[in-house]
Amino acid sequence: MGEQKRRHERLGDAPIEEKYQRQMAAIAQTLDEFLNRSAKGADRKTGFVLLVYPFDGPEGARCNFISNGADRRDLCTLFREMIARFEGQPEMKGRA
Repeated sequence: MGEQKRRHERLGDAPIEEKYQRQMAAIAQTLDEFLNRSAKGADRKTGFVLLVYPFDGPEGARCNFISNGADRRDLCTLFREMIARFEGQPEMKGRA
């Protein structure tokens, strides 16, 4: 169980680091309002993910993320698809 718990923390289950929390929440709220105007919940048309990480951090430094409601599984699919495109691989199938 210990290894599984640590694995989930590496995948972003831990809260946003305190030094980024207020700024990221403010950016997310502003970005959501800008992209979706007054629409809320399922009425929103545009989703986003904000990734924040230190440029000068150690190798494997933590990347904090916040979104306006994206499902973590969909984000995993999205990131796999993006990596495949970046590496020039054929289009992958998925929900992202």
